[in-house]
Parts: sequence; C-alpha cells; structure tokens
Amino acid sequence: MAGQLRFDGRVALVTGAGNGLGKAYALALAERGAAVVVNDLGGDIKGGGKSSKAADTVVSEIRSKGGKAVANYDSVEEGEKLVQTALENFGRIDIVINNAGILRDKSFPRISDDDWDIIQRVHLRGSFLVTRAAWPHLRKQNYGRIIMTSSTSGLYGNFGQANYAAAKMGLLGLSNTLSKEGEKNNIICNTIAPVAGSRLTQTVMPQELVDALKPEYVAPLVVYLCHESCPVSGKLFELGAGWFSQTRFERAKGALLREGNDFVKPEEVRDNWEKITDFTNSDKPTTGNTEFLATLLSSSKEEAPKQTEKRSLKENIQSFQPPPVTFKYTEREAILYALGVGVSTQQPDYLKFLFELSEDFSVLPTFGVIPAFDTMMNSLHSGIPGFPIDPTRILHGEQYLELYKPFPKSGALKSTLRVVDILDKGSGALILYNVQTVDEKNEPVAFNQFGTFVTKAGNFGGPKSSPEARLTADPPSRPPDATMSEKTSVDQAALYRLSGDRNPLHIDPSFAAMGGFAQPILHGLCSFGFAVRHVMKTFADNDMTKFKAVKVRFSKPVLPGQTLQTEMWKEANRIFFRTKVVENGNVCISGAYVDLKEGSNTSQKTVTKGNNDSLQSDAIFEEMARQIKSRSDLTAKISAIFFWNITKNGKVANTWTIDMKSPKAGEVYQGQPRTGKADCTITIADENFMSLVTGKLAPQQAFLSGKLKLSGNIMLAQKLGEILNAVQAKL
Repeated sequence: MAGQLRFDGRVALVTGAGNGLGKAYALALAERGAAVVVNDLGGDIKGGGKSSKAADTVVSEIRSKGGKAVANYDSVEEGEKLVQTALENFGRIDIVINNAGILRDKSFPRISDDDWDIIQRVHLRGSFLVTRAAWPHLRKQNYGRIIMTSSTSGLYGNFGQANYAAAKMGLLGLSNTLSKEGEKNNIICNTIAPVAGSRLTQTVMPQELVDALKPEYVAPLVVYLCHESCPVSGKLFELGAGWFSQTRFERAKGALLREGNDFVKPEEVRDNWEKITDFTNSDKPTTGNTEFLATLLSSSKEEAPKQTEKRSLKENIQSFQPPPVTFKYTEREAILYALGVGVSTQQPDYLKFLFELSEDFSVLPTFGVIPAFDTMMNSLHSGIPGFPIDPTRILHGEQYLELYKPFPKSGALKSTLRVVDILDKGSGALILYNVQTVDEKNEPVAFNQFGTFVTKAGNFGGPKSSPEARLTADPPSRPPDATMSEKTSVDQAALYRLSGDRNPLHIDPSFAAMGGFAQPILHGLCSFGFAVRHVMKTFADNDMTKFKAVKVRFSKPVLPGQTLQTEMWKEANRIFFRTKVVENGNVCISGAYVDLKEGSNTSQKTVTKGNNDSLQSDAIFEEMARQIKSRSDLTAKISAIFFWNITKNGKVANTWTIDMKSPKAGEVYQGQPRTGKADCTITIADENFMSLVTGKLAPQQAFLSGKLKLSGNIMLAQKLGEILNAVQAKL
C-alpha cells in the first residue's frame, strides 16, 4: 500500500472554512502538512453580518495541533486579498478550494433581484474572482489544484432554490473549462457536489439527517483531489456519508432527420421521438457535440442517395477540390507586409521595401505566403470531408515556400489548394496543404506547403509520413557562420495581422488566455519573415531576386517586443538557420533553411550586425575579435565567458558574447553564449562603452555611478583590461 498523502510545502486556500465542510477541509489538509489560509467572512447563512470568530477558531485549532494556518476575513468578492494573504504569509499558493456559500431560498416567483444577485456574486462570481487571482501564480509554478463546489440542486434542480441551482451549475461549466485551459500548466480542476450536514443544509434537511451527514465524511475525496498524485481533471463527483461517486453525462444515439440541405419539420421530430430519446446505444461524451455533428454530417454526405459504401479518407482528400481564391494587391499591401515583418526606416536600405517610387523597389519574398493564406484558412473553416476539424485545436506547424519568379509590385494572383495528405502523429494530425499560386497570365508565381497540426486528432490509423512532405533539415554541427539579432516591436503582432491573419490569439488578451498564454503572441509567419530577412541581408545583400525557397518548423511562441536572433550556416547555395528568442533562449524556428538561386554570391561579413548599425560599440567588438585572434595566449589567461548587454535609450539594443573558455583561441560573437553560461554579465550604454574604452570614463567611476553594471563573478571583469587596452591603442 502506498504511503500517506502528504502536503508538506504546499499552501492551501479554503474559502468559507470557519464552519462545516470548509472547516473539515482545512483541518484535514493542515493535519497532513499543508499551510492553510482559513477564509471566512463570519456572516450568517444569508450573507449578512461579519465576524472574525469563525476563522480564528479554526486557525487556533490547527496551530494547537502543531499545524500552520492564518486567518482571512475578506469576502470572496475580494479574491485578490485572499490570495495575497497566502503569498504574504507563506510565499506561494498551490491549492484553492472554493467552498464559501450562502442561501436565499424562495420559490421562483418570490425571488427578488437582490436574492438572485447575491447568490450569483458569492457562489459563481466569488469562485471566479478567487481563482482568477490565484491563476497566474499557479501557471508560473506549473502546478495547481482547484476545487469548485457545485450541488445536487444545480445538477438536478430543487424546489425553492432556482437562484442557488443556477449558480451551482455555472460552477461546473467554469470548472470544466479551467481543466482544459490549465492542462498545459499542470493545473487540475474538479467539481464536487457534496451532501453534508451544515448551516446551509439545515434549511432543507431534517436535523436527524444533518447530524448523520458529517462534513468529515466528505473531506477524504477533496483531500485526494488536491494531492499532487491525483491524475484526474475536469470531473464531477457526488459524495456524502462516506459514499463517493463520479457523475457524467449520457447522450442518446439520436436520429439524423436532415436530408441534404432540406429543413426538418416539427412533425418529423414528433414521428421519430422514440429514436431521439432511445439510450440503448448511448455514449458518455466528454466534450461538446461539434465534432460529433461534423462527423455525422460528413458521413451522410458520403452516402449515395440510397446506400453506398463510405469512401476512404484518402479518397475523400483526393476528391476535395475547393474553389481557387483570387488575391489582389498593390504596392500598399507589399509595404504594409514589410513593416509587419520588421522593415524599418532606421535600416540603410529601407527605401527598396517601403517606398513605391524607389528605383529598386522590391516585394519581400516571404510575401508569397499571403496570397495562399486565405485559401488555406477557407479550407480549415469549411472542413475536410470525412475528417472533422476543431478550429480551436489548430497550430501552424511547418511552412515551405518556393518562388518561381520575383513578386511583381502589384497584381491579381489566383491560388488553388489541395490537401495532399493527413499524417497520424499520435498526439494529433498533421495536415499537408499544397497551394499553387499563378498570375493573370496563368504563369506560376509561388508554391506553398502549409503543415497544420490539429491537437488530439491523432490515432486514426493514418500514415506516419508522406512522400509529399517538404522536409525540414538540421544545421551543421559547428558554430554558426553568422548571426543577426533584431528586436520586435511591442505592436508587431497588431501590425502584422493587417496583412491577413486576423486570429484573435495575436491581439486579444482574453482570447490568448483561453489558449494558455499570458498575453497575445506573435504570428509564426511574422517571425518567419524576420528570419528570412536576416538570411537575405547576410548572404544576399538584400537582393531578393536571389531567393529561391525556404522551409521552417515553428517550435516555440514569441511575444511582441522580444528579440529574435537568427543563427546561420552556409553550405553552397543552402543557408541553414534557426531563430531564438534572446530573452529566454527558446528556439522558435528550427529545422530551417533558405535556398538561394544557383550562382548567387553568398559571402558574408566576418561579424554580422543586428538591426543596430548606428551603435558605436559594434566597432569595439570587431576590434576585440581581431585582438583575440592575434593573441593565442589570452584564452588561458582569462578563461571566462563574458556576456554584454549594450543599451541605448535605456533599452537593450544589442548583445555580445566574449568566450575565452570554450574555444581554444577565444571567440567574439553576437547574442547569448553558445556553450555554457556566462561567468560575468556586463551591462553598459553604447555611448558609455565608447567613453570607457577611449579613456574618457574610468572603470571605477563608471561602476560606482551605475553606468557600468556587473553581475556574476564581477572580479573576472578585471581580466578584460588587457584586451581593452589593446583596443584603445587601435582606436
């Protein structure tokens, strides 16, 4: 038998814990090592009054037994205060049990607005406010356990409790949704419908039964649901008197009465009532019926007028031919796209991308995804016969783009889509969409392959790979030949979405939160545009006529305002690359490459720069690289890794690494350390760094005045003196 369920190091918040069920939960958790916030307003069962006595009594009992507890007397409508009590006293919060409640029982016609509103505020809104206050802390620590308290009155109805039943059923919906949103962050949320003797149930039960249904008989299930070993989430349990049962919905097989596009008549419903209500072959649904209906309708379409065999999925996708989509654009759309993927007037050659009258005006090659995007989205919304798709589970997984000729400044392009394969990846399905784009003369302009991943749609028995797939490629196992860093704007997603991808995930914080993100994220195709620009600037001198094709895999999300660093490797006419988020080190684009046309000149500078050509410090680091290269003795003398944050106008404008530990001869390059961690991190403004190197600013003075900031092993910074002195002599 496994050991006792312990909660050592965990912090629990129990609302309404001064009496009854809440008190039983608080005592049980404290007995097993949890630190408990005992919340109770101390009012009566109708929500009136306030007292600290109830919460204080429970806290005293816990402490008398050697446990840890503090009291909180705030209303659950002040959820932030309850959670702050946990943070201030115990430094964290792990468990939230929403138990607080009141009653205003009256038959439906006699329920006043006040009777209705206060029940919703305490039960439903109160649970929402407390849980919302705790949610960011649970997500950050990647752990949380939440209990919502419903009632059999909510599940089945009860005379005189319409207000209470409505709130309690609302809590079940809230819990089921949070279980889905919290899944990726190990936040488990379940609902209980307990039956126990308490101040509230005294109003609807005889006293003899109230005495027999002790709250202590309910607590064991709640304790288990709050433990880290509990695997279930999004479930509903009825319990009381030591009896525990999971409850779930049942759905009859029903009857499809629709034929083609004809509307169903009420008389047909009447005549098929036995089928509609027959539970003989029922199922136990765990999600809504959207996918079920899509499958049902697709199956009905696949049948001949009377009775024919269903076509296979492969036959369905081969016959699926959505109509072509025409995309008209002018220089305005091309310029807007360029701005959306980071082209700035601060760059030396911006005119060729942002000014339509420039002699060498060019449309960025990655603009080629835009005409094809609408075609692909139309297909996602209309669905694929025989393969229903839930739009909320779609992720953009991979992208391939090939241009047959440079994009004209304006035109009307026609894109035709076909689904070439659906791959079974177990955890989901990868759908491969090929989109051919032609111009007004019907001449090929571009080819796209979108790889969209549909989560939880796998295990359907499909192929694992496809000869149609354009494959990713890993970079060479050597340090990159060049890097380039560029900071995105905090408004980058808002700007890029104007080019066509209006997914609310990239603009609406509420919608982003539904997807498990703290804020709206940047479009993958926006990061894609940044990265390809980096490659073309570094290896093609921004001559976009040299572009042939690009392939990427989208690995991690990017937040607007973060810095993208592209590492590049040259192999003949193929440039392998990967793109990282500088602020957290996550690789957001992997398995990527750009193919340049045959005969392209793909040389690059020894040290490539980011979007900061005006920084004085760039020249210093280039000279440091030369000095280190000429001095083979320096690596052994210094033996440390230095990471530099170069700021401008108060913000990080560029980052550099001086690695005098990993390579034998030392190395200077842009961005984060490629191997190991920095021993010393140095932060200094661009202009102050120049003053420091030229001798106008003394190091000690810079450090004491806050102009030079050091972290890590700050004594190692003295070892840079020999390099900086050599640089000063050259400058």
